[in-house]
Amino acid sequence: MELTSLFIATLKPLLWLLPLLIVVAILKRPWFKGTMGERRVKRLIGRQLNPSIYREFSNVTVQTDDGTTQIDHIYVCPFGVLVIETKNMSGWIFGGRNQAQWTQTIYRKKVKFQNPLRQNYRHIKALESLLDLPTECFKSIVVFAGNCTLKTEMPDEVCRTSDLIKYIYSIDARIFSDAQVDDICNKIISFRLEPTRQVHRDHVENLKRRHRA
Repeated sequence: MELTSLFIATLKPLLWLLPLLIVVAILKRPWFKGTMGERRVKRLIGRQLNPSIYREFSNVTVQTDDGTTQIDHIYVCPFGVLVIETKNMSGWIFGGRNQAQWTQTIYRKKVKFQNPLRQNYRHIKALESLLDLPTECFKSIVVFAGNCTLKTEMPDEVCRTSDLIKYIYSIDARIFSDAQVDDICNKIISFRLEPTRQVHRDHVENLKRRHRA
């Protein structure tokens, strides 16, 4: 009995560490970091762009021929359909338009990840079909929301959050009327899947099947 009491007394001061370890584990999860990056971009655009001009749709999952694709942000405006892929990453980022994979370097650790421009190309092709619009109506944007440095010369549509609003403002040639903007928004509302946990789980399974193929 005394040994049991001693054991419990020894463990008690360490119990506060358990919640901390759980929080740290969650913070390190890729899905959590991705969600935080998406929210940061959404807040930034919401603060600095007129929501009556830039009509926002976030976390949009749509059906495709081979499953689903999930789009971080879509902004419909008179200047086009802005399709934004968000990356919340730290370290040094190396990549080029035609490379299948880019590289994240943190000290001596290197991690490969899919070229986000190719990811966004898939998103845009899905939207082209669903909205029945030509490619030139879409503007692809890749934004890095984390504390990272882009170490190679990137295409104009790849930027950090500090340059995002300036880049969006540079897209200023009007191609849609107000009625066309309304029509596009209504179509997105009609074909997007409900943002439920089950839809997200199904999408993750679709991704796993595609990558195994």
